[in-house]
Amino acid sequence: MDRGDDAAIEDARRGDRDAFRALVERHGRSVFQLACRMTGNTIDAEDIAQETFLKAWREVRRFDGRASFGTWLHRICANCSLDHLRARNRRNISSATAEPGAPDPMEQIATSSPSPERLAASAQVAEILGPAMGRLSDMERAAFVMRHYEGMGIEEIARALGVQSGAAKHTVFRAVQKLRRALEPALRAAR
Repeated sequence: MDRGDDAAIEDARRGDRDAFRALVERHGRSVFQLACRMTGNTIDAEDIAQETFLKAWREVRRFDGRASFGTWLHRICANCSLDHLRARNRRNISSATAEPGAPDPMEQIATSSPSPERLAASAQVAEILGPAMGRLSDMERAAFVMRHYEGMGIEEIARALGVQSGAAKHTVFRAVQKLRRALEPALRAAR
């Protein structure tokens, strides 16, 4: 466990809401970012982050410390996101719920100011990457996001998704291969 989380987790296990609030403040942004990257919009991400922390509060007594608290939260968030995506697919609702001209939810999370050239190149890639991400399976998207956006290791991804490490590695590999094939024309044109 993270040393900063240890005391707060123990207090939260005893029902201390303020201690749990401290954990929410510490991990809230990363949980929201994961949910946003997996669902593609901030409204769903807010709901999923809230659901994640509600489930974590209900189950904090069962947290055993085998993984870090952050990994445990990412697993809950990934499962909530996957459940949401499956429900959305069952309802046949498009994953592109933003209105035309609405800001990209990922731009709202960005913290640095890239150069105009970088923005132009990123826009070209985003035109291809967004739809390509939408064509990945829910598990592929989750594994890719955790690996390449969240920087999680294969073992952490495996624990978060509840699969063996070999399956997690293969899922990330499949996602990368599919995205590479989708981005290949843009990369050739940039050369």
